[in-house]
Amino acid sequence: MSGQQLIRKIGGSDVRASAVGLGTWAIGGWMWGGTDEAESIAAIQASLDAGVTLIDTAPAYGLGRSEEIVGKALAGRRDRAVVTTKCGLVWHTEKGRHFFDQDGRPVHRYLGRDAIFHEVEQSLRRLGTDYIDLYITHWQDPTTPIEETMRALEDLKTSGKIRAIGASNVSAVELAAYIATGGLDAIQERFSMIDREIEGDLLPLTQANGIATLSYSSLALGLLSGTVGPNRVFSGDDQRRDNPRFSVSNRERVLAFAAVIRPVANKHGASIAQTVIAWTLAQPGVTFALCGARNPAQALDNARAGTIRLDADDQSAIGAAISTNLTDMDR
Repeated sequence: MSGQQLIRKIGGSDVRASAVGLGTWAIGGWMWGGTDEAESIAAIQASLDAGVTLIDTAPAYGLGRSEEIVGKALAGRRDRAVVTTKCGLVWHTEKGRHFFDQDGRPVHRYLGRDAIFHEVEQSLRRLGTDYIDLYITHWQDPTTPIEETMRALEDLKTSGKIRAIGASNVSAVELAAYIATGGLDAIQERFSMIDREIEGDLLPLTQANGIATLSYSSLALGLLSGTVGPNRVFSGDDQRRDNPRFSVSNRERVLAFAAVIRPVANKHGASIAQTVIAWTLAQPGVTFALCGARNPAQALDNARAGTIRLDADDQSAIGAAISTNLTDMDR
């Protein structure tokens, strides 16, 4: 069956958003072989027009580039979007711990109060808005107590600069510490048909505490889209170029998987990618699925997934295909 866009609530906040979200890491260009600003803006606007309200970005996506593009795309449309961005990967200070270099700049993991207050102002400026709907700690900082981080975020919420609080890339211990402070509305974690580790540790905690889960890399960097053939060549700084996940054998296995689940896709008039996203949203504890798009066609394809409702037979058939074709893949 198909219907309207699935809308869900972000934890204990009063923020509601489309279950399918637009992820904008690729739009920032870094590790994706560059970006086309006009196409990116068109993709964001096409998403909104298709009923996708959740737009996810971060300062680290191109050192502010992604946020700037999102801001341009939302000019005059801000009230139609639920904007998620992040803090904790900084290049204005050397506090915390060095994580990686981007464009010759060292980026550190740091979630001290001073940095959070600096970062939120930079994000608001780049996004061209005066509030952020969901503000997420991007990667965790072992040099700063979670209590200090949460106090800063709660103060931003009280001031109206953010509406909900999230954490990303957390361990079960870190998640428990966030929960103990109170006020956590969401986590954002890698989850897909071939990345299901959080089912064993994080999702039981989020479900027990009313915390939303946003999955990222729901299509495993596009591998599960059903469109990446064995002859595809990745160039430039595209992270998939040397990623064992994208071995020829893995791509062949995904195509075999796609052939098996095609009857389910056809039943819903859907693409393989749409079917994979719909499966993701049907998993217990997964509230939102973030999907990247770099042009309007990709954005509209992803958006359609939010209107698909898989039944028990569909999920059983897909589950069997996952077990047969996608286990023990190259990593």
